[in-house]
Amino acid sequence: MIRISSVPHNIVKIEQYLNQVFADYQISPAHYHNVLIALTEAVNNAITHGNRQDENKFVQINSQHSRRCITFRISDEGSGFDPASIPDPTLPENLERCGGRGVFLMQKLCKKVIFSDNGRTVQIEFEV
Repeated sequence: MIRISSVPHNIVKIEQYLNQVFADYQISPAHYHNVLIALTEAVNNAITHGNRQDENKFVQINSQHSRRCITFRISDEGSGFDPASIPDPTLPENLERCGGRGVFLMQKLCKKVIFSDNGRTVQIEFEV
């Protein structure tokens, strides 16, 4: 588990955390880049959109490993959101929009993406 304040620069701590998780669980490095991208997107969303970069609010990341998968739960202290309200970034009217692709990337890179707690928590799961 790691808990970081919602300062954008703290996103660099995710790589160190993930390196430790991969070492602890002895996960093949072949999965590393997809996990890093999806986890970074989830934490960045929690810092930026969930906690609004309020350094007094925290993002917590937990990991759990089973024989076939690794799961991360990322939680923020924000007011939440409706994941269904995120516009599809592949629609023609959204192709040139800046931003709005984080959840889409997570959904493409992960086996499962589950939002809970009114959008304040996201669980991302990977086959390993």
